[in-house]
Amino acid sequence: MLPTHESQPDTSASGTASANIAWHGSQVAAVDRFRLLRQEPATVWLTGLSGAGKSTVAFAVERRLLSLGQAAYVLDGDNVRHGLNRDLGFSHRDRTENIRRIAELARLFNDAGLMVVAAFISPYRQDRAMAREIVGTARFIETHLCADIGVCERRDPKGLYKKARTGAIADFTGVSAPYEAPEAPELRIDTGRITVEDSVAAIVAALAPRFLAG
Repeated sequence: MLPTHESQPDTSASGTASANIAWHGSQVAAVDRFRLLRQEPATVWLTGLSGAGKSTVAFAVERRLLSLGQAAYVLDGDNVRHGLNRDLGFSHRDRTENIRRIAELARLFNDAGLMVVAAFISPYRQDRAMAREIVGTARFIETHLCADIGVCERRDPKGLYKKARTGAIADFTGVSAPYEAPEAPELRIDTGRITVEDSVAAIVAALAPRFLAG
């Protein structure tokens, strides 16, 4: 069922807002945005090791959705660190803040009516649970690209595993930092065994019930 009002801010996951700021509601109902774009928005949260294919799959899903007449946008881990999150490193604390900011951004994009595809290693279960809480369980589709580390390391498209193995990169997920695999994701896709096209098809099929008739 489509919502009849704008989502209200929830500070439970991100801390208490200052007493000196106030929420200003829009004069446009969320349902009107959704009807205009002919879709109920969602955030597909792609998680997995470096080299699992998150960016490749994310941008292919975006292209496929647009070809179907759906409005979508990719939030990519490397891309956001060029701007929004350029002040963050790769410590546990910074990784958590990175995910918090992206989840808040995905929530805003969803409120605008867009489908969001978020491609982030997001190695910690607690951080992904925080992202789910911020975005909202009804909109959050956790998708584990579960190619194993052997496949990812053989691919090593950026040469990062080689650098991590020599100690040139610290806190590298899967080598010198942990990756906590999802226990019960909405989707689990082994990108070491199936093609990009089949991976995209699985994600689009999960989103298809949210497409609205024009």
